[in-house]
Amino acid sequence: MMRHIIFACVGAVGASVASLFGGWDHSVVTLLIFMGLDYVTGLVVAGVFRRSPKSESGCLESRAGLKGLIGKGGALLVVLVAARLDLLLGSAFIRDAAVIAFLANEAVSLTENLGLMGVPIPKPVRDAIEALRKEE
Repeated sequence: MMRHIIFACVGAVGASVASLFGGWDHSVVTLLIFMGLDYVTGLVVAGVFRRSPKSESGCLESRAGLKGLIGKGGALLVVLVAARLDLLLGSAFIRDAAVIAFLANEAVSLTENLGLMGVPIPKPVRDAIEALRKEE
């Protein structure tokens, strides 16, 4: 019985959060996946390869990790604000624009991390990332 109560509470919290973000669709899930992958690859770059541009030594640093998490939390806050603005204005594009912008940023960062790990990045992907970087 207690297990069902816990599941119901977790489900209610999840539904509330999804509602705040304007729904739990593929774009939000993709953004969360990209954010998670970027954070994990950043940890690998610093912890295993010791090549992180976020610290002087290139090694893991708790402050750099905390800044990364705070930045990702800030991005999610912007998406939340954009979703609420969409609701207020009766539109359906402000949140999507914010999600796409943050997806592009995460894709750039993820690709940079993979490059620092020595993963070969195909030229078309490098060119697309460079174009995104110039757009920023």
